Amino acid sequence: MSLKNQIIEDMKTAMRAKETARLGTIRLLLAAMKQREVDERIELTDADIIGVIEKMLKQRRDSIAAYESAKRTDLADIEKFEVSVLQTYLPQQLTEEEIKAILNKVVADTGAAGMQDMGKVMAAIKPLVAGKADMGKISALIKARLG
Repeated sequence: MSLKNQIIEDMKTAMRAKETARLGTIRLLLAAMKQREVDERIELTDADIIGVIEKMLKQRRDSIAAYESAKRTDLADIEKFEVSVLQTYLPQQLTEEEIKAILNKVVADTGAAGMQDMGKVMAAIKPLVAGKADMGKISALIKARLG
């Protein structure tokens, strides 16, 4: 079953179970997917859908940080719930050791020597970890490795 079909089936299940919060999050995801399909005139692949989910997760994490700094835990809790729903559609996340192993291989393959090669390393590692790791965390590890 494709990821898109799984999301649609989960929406139907949430409707039947009357899980309004979960249903709302899934509908937001489907709307974002549909918007991208219309804008780009393409049929989204599973990889494209993961990209949409990652973008939505980044938006939610930014919102959580803003709400917590404003001491609005009620709104932060809603965003945290949405993050938990969206994460169910991502592949199994890589451990830090797995990420470091991939990073070491990419650095060796690209011949990166310093911070000036960070873009080259990011471009090479992104397809290997897409959807399996937070790119912010990857970026920090690359800076630590090259810096």
